[in-house]
Amino acid sequence: MPRRILSTVLLTALTVTTALSAASPTADASTGPSRVVDVMTFNIHHAAGTDDVLSLDRIASVITSSGADIIGLQEVDNHYSERSEWTDEAAELAERTGFHVVFGANIDNDPPAGSTDRIQYGTAILSRYPIVASDNTHLFRSPDQEQRGLLHATIDVRGRQLDFYNTHLSASSQLDRQQQAEQIVDLIGSDDPAILTGDLNAEPDDPELKPLTTAYIDSWTAAGKGDGWTHPSEAPTKRIDFILGTDAVNPVRTRVLDNTPEASDHLPVISRIVLG
Repeated sequence: MPRRILSTVLLTALTVTTALSAASPTADASTGPSRVVDVMTFNIHHAAGTDDVLSLDRIASVITSSGADIIGLQEVDNHYSERSEWTDEAAELAERTGFHVVFGANIDNDPPAGSTDRIQYGTAILSRYPIVASDNTHLFRSPDQEQRGLLHATIDVRGRQLDFYNTHLSASSQLDRQQQAEQIVDLIGSDDPAILTGDLNAEPDDPELKPLTTAYIDSWTAAGKGDGWTHPSEAPTKRIDFILGTDAVNPVRTRVLDNTPEASDHLPVISRIVLG
């Protein structure tokens, strides 16, 4: 083949290859190993605000305006009592946000007279991405303490599996929190990437949290600025709401959302995370 014709063929092939690569950059991004997700933890106080207004609409607005992809919610009622108008709050929030949802009942009592709905209270996980499996494990509880649990959802984040956990540790027993923290580390085991959200009812340096803060990356320590206080919402003095991750979880920006402090007695925390 003459040299000029050969050069033309090679140039044409190179041009076509370059054009194809430039036309489909998202294909490479969607099949690559990394994913970026915005994760939130939020104790919603059964949607009762500090102004004594019960409003799932307000909670849903906080979630949707944040841009969060996956949210761990604590203090969620499911046909629990008149305080939340006997509502299935997890299902209602899923409907308002358009997200997938799972609920974990830690209090689970027989229905009241005339009803078939069980009286339940616990935690929930909302996800923009499909939830392919879930389970809820009850944690250690002293006889005089309220039952707590670890809710687990396996989530398909654009072809990448993420194990997402959500919990709410004991409010009044340091011993229970210690036992629950150790149990959570055992339950998560070797899952990676895995994210744990929750109201831990203790501050970062409290000894009962050492099993968790030793085993996992604290998204606030890694990528937050300031004190990170979340409770009480209208004049916070404590950081008790956490987003923790395993080795393949890389927080790049973590912040407290304080634009609607009356929505709950806790402020939500959101972290942008790269699943590496």
